[in-house]
Amino acid sequence: MQKSEKKRVCMKPVCERMAQVTPIIFHIDVNSAYLSWTAVEQLKNGAKVDIREIPAIIGGDQTSRHGVVLAKSTFAKKYGIRTGEPVANAFRKCPNLVMYPPDHRMYREKSRQMMEYLKTFTKEIEQVSVDECYMDFTKIAARYSSPIDGALEIKEGIKKKFGFTVNVGISTNKLLAKMASDFEKPDRIHTLFPEEIEVKMWPLPIKDLYMAGKSSVQVLKKLEINTIGALAQADPDLISLHLKSHGRMLWEFANGIGTSTVQSEPEEAKGIGNSTTLREDARTMEEVCPVFEELAQSVGRRLKKAGKKAGMVSAEIKYYDFRTLSHQMQLEKPSNESDIICKAAVNLFREVWTGEPVRLLGIRTSKLSDENEPEQLTIFDMKPEAEPDEKHKRLRKAMDELNKKYGEGAVIKASLMPKKK
Repeated sequence: MQKSEKKRVCMKPVCERMAQVTPIIFHIDVNSAYLSWTAVEQLKNGAKVDIREIPAIIGGDQTSRHGVVLAKSTFAKKYGIRTGEPVANAFRKCPNLVMYPPDHRMYREKSRQMMEYLKTFTKEIEQVSVDECYMDFTKIAARYSSPIDGALEIKEGIKKKFGFTVNVGISTNKLLAKMASDFEKPDRIHTLFPEEIEVKMWPLPIKDLYMAGKSSVQVLKKLEINTIGALAQADPDLISLHLKSHGRMLWEFANGIGTSTVQSEPEEAKGIGNSTTLREDARTMEEVCPVFEELAQSVGRRLKKAGKKAGMVSAEIKYYDFRTLSHQMQLEKPSNESDIICKAAVNLFREVWTGEPVRLLGIRTSKLSDENEPEQLTIFDMKPEAEPDEKHKRLRKAMDELNKKYGEGAVIKASLMPKKK
């Protein structure tokens, strides 16, 4: 009896130490991916010039949907050329600029090869775009004298094996690792641990904060918040007053608060959603809103068909350069009405949109509940205008029945009809 008690006493500190292990998260980002991958492929095929060492861009014909700069070399950046600007502008800045079209099939293959290599270190990999991923380094940290040594082996291994460079950001959560990898480039390793936030992150301009879109930055600047540190030290209630839940999230990010969970396996689908790749990149809210309205109608119909209501709505965005992000919000009460879903998606988009051209838009709903499940009403639900009148209810029902009978999209609002050019 005494021996067993002694064993339990000895094991307790071990369990406590295991529970207190600090996560170590890497963010691995390919430097100027499209241009680097194009350069590697050209050199492999006998090219004499490395386009990473001259003023060069990846773009497309000025009259096509790829008429913007997708990637640039360090030498092109010295001329003031920016990712996302029209190709014509880039050539005005640098008449000797060299341009090559994108090859997305090749990029996907380069991405696949890199991810397979990273999985030889650990399977705890979360790929977030074609050229970046998170790695949970925690379980393999004991193999190395320090996380920096591990990052160095990965970085140099990629360079030697594939011929391109990456930046590696290291911290205790995904947010700070992402911020760290965006520091000085290319071919660098940076740390941003919680104790380094005040020195390394707070002096940066507010636009450099992850998820701080153009509209949010404008609001914060009106509040005389120009740096990440100023936001971190501001009253969170004041920020929430002006930017709602997105403002609270930005305040948390400014203070280094973020998730450390790396989703190495896709989560099981727990919602209903839809997305669409646009024929032409959307550049204005006037182009975006009708797309969300059409998506919301589709999602609403599918929810009704499944007999479900959604408590959470997420807006998904893919930019012209294939960067992706999503932003979500909790609805006041579960719904399957397309108008409510659309309004939520549009508001989410406004909060995070950087103003750059958008290639894909999506709406996903989650936290589903049965359509007939009782709801807790608020005093606001007692107002007569809270529910659509009988005329609109009959109209919606008729549209749903026609679309069910003749196929989704058979009947749509006139505002969603394609505009004749």
